[in-house]
Amino acid sequence: MKWCGSVPRQRIEMSEHYIVDGYNVIHAWREDKKIEKMDFEHTRDKLIDIISDFVAATSTRATIVFDAHLVKSGVEHVEKINNVMVYYTKYQETADTLIEKLVGEFTKKSRVYVITSDWDEQRVIFGKGAYRLTPKEFYRLIACVKSENRRCVLKAKPADDYLENQLQKGIKDKLEQMRRGK
Repeated sequence: MKWCGSVPRQRIEMSEHYIVDGYNVIHAWREDKKIEKMDFEHTRDKLIDIISDFVAATSTRATIVFDAHLVKSGVEHVEKINNVMVYYTKYQETADTLIEKLVGEFTKKSRVYVITSDWDEQRVIFGKGAYRLTPKEFYRLIACVKSENRRCVLKAKPADDYLENQLQKGIKDKLEQMRRGK
């Protein structure tokens, strides 16, 4: 297990799936000032962008669930945005209900992490074989992944991978002579 800051971190594997309780995470991150207070549509988009970047950097899968159980005009639908599945529940369906159903499906194929601070939800998902990350732990994991990627990008120099820079001096000189016809 690798430690990243104070977040214990295993090597992220292709078979990992993160299910994010969208509004729960938004509210938690707003309290911690990790996401700006703006209208809900913009905040949802910002969360989707953050999760999309995480998925791209880790080669994992993610699903975000936003509930509309109190919205009378709420219509259940699913969108795929930048390799993230985004679910909006129907009227009178909570995010928790849909998350529990998804956990049941995904744990058959993947290691599933549910990101929520909802205590009742945590107990249910543990019983279904999923793991839990609090919004704060997930934010630290995302920050760690960003930092690691940044470090790797800054460390790597594109020219280091050029074949000519990996050849021994004598071989490099001979090839240069051949190229010039000498």
